[in-house]
Amino acid sequence: MKILHSVHPDDFKTYQTDLIRERFLLSGLVKPDELNCVYTHYDRMIVGAVQPVSKTINLENYSNLRADFFLQRREIGIINVAGDGEVIADGKTYQLNKMDCLYLGKGVENVSFSSKNSTQAAVFYLLSCPAHTQYPTRLMTNNEAVKVKAGDSLNANERVINKYIHADGIQSCQLVVGLTILAPGSVWNTMPSHVHDRRMEAYFYFDLEAGQKIFHYMGEPDATRHILVDNYEAVVSPPWSIHSGSGTSNYSFIWGMAGENLDYSDMDVVAIKDIR
Repeated sequence: MKILHSVHPDDFKTYQTDLIRERFLLSGLVKPDELNCVYTHYDRMIVGAVQPVSKTINLENYSNLRADFFLQRREIGIINVAGDGEVIADGKTYQLNKMDCLYLGKGVENVSFSSKNSTQAAVFYLLSCPAHTQYPTRLMTNNEAVKVKAGDSLNANERVINKYIHADGIQSCQLVVGLTILAPGSVWNTMPSHVHDRRMEAYFYFDLEAGQKIFHYMGEPDATRHILVDNYEAVVSPPWSIHSGSGTSNYSFIWGMAGENLDYSDMDVVAIKDIR
């Protein structure tokens, strides 16, 4: 499992594009019949993905966790972003269609992933962080998620925010997870930008058409940089960094956070005029 160490904002200002990509961009997460995870030193969040095509894939333990099994001291949020699939957790089967979310709490020992149809394989995106207590397993379909309409077409940011794991939804220790779907003709997410010193965040971009790109902006609000991101790639955002994207077409993305609280609205908004 690849490990990403924390970066100080003063050091970040000296980074060129290649180094920014190396320290923050998570590529190669989605590969057929593989589980791929990255351990970050931002609130100990693990970001990963699994695409079971021809076989069932287990959530394996990693030696650097120093645990008897993956979720011995962790919780995990799982969102399917492709074909219909199944997750089996300690012997119970959960059906996850596209954009459904499953939460597994601390102590769940055996987890496996499979697709219903190998020609339309599921892609499960994973977010895991340390947990201090056990919350019950819960499946939430996309239809059940709290939906908030935001933005408008005039500003190219019309979108629907789907909330899954949060203070008023699926209960967790640290995780806050949801996904945002941009309307056709809209390309901007999370604008105006914000930061939140109390927690980190990761963005996972999906449903981006082939040949298109997303410009992901990060850095302190008065010293921003950008990298270009492809479909099925994620970006880790430190607490001091903005996290905004603009695509060459519309797309969807999963946002996931860990840190001090479960309050979705806990953010320090940066006015557009103050971004540099």
